[in-house]
Amino acid sequence: MEMIEKIREIFTGDRFATEMGAYIEEIGDHYAKCSLVLDDSHKNAAGGIMGGVYFTLADFAFAVAANWQKMGTVSVNSDISFIGVPKSDKVIAETELVKDGKTVCCYNVRVADSLGNPLAAVKIVGYHK
Repeated sequence: MEMIEKIREIFTGDRFATEMGAYIEEIGDHYAKCSLVLDDSHKNAAGGIMGGVYFTLADFAFAVAANWQKMGTVSVNSDISFIGVPKSDKVIAETELVKDGKTVCCYNVRVADSLGNPLAAVKIVGYHK
């Protein structure tokens, strides 16, 4: 079985994210790129995309990046800024490791649509259990 397929299978355990449509596109050293295709179930009462969609996708990308090589990292703090609206129906969250210490790590997650338009900027601090 190809490595990414095995990782996708492991992370089906993140049911909220995967049942919402989150999909692992790529993995690398402390890195993940995840996506989802937007539909009506992702909309809020005003017709826009619910902020929780962006947050869940960013949190999922963090979880994959921080855990696919070695399980045991959980988020302890997250900060999200909503900075745009999608111009396409696909949303992508891409992680960047800022610091990986003995017990604490920090990742930046960029959430954008498939055209590259920024939607949210997220910083997540994790704890290695």
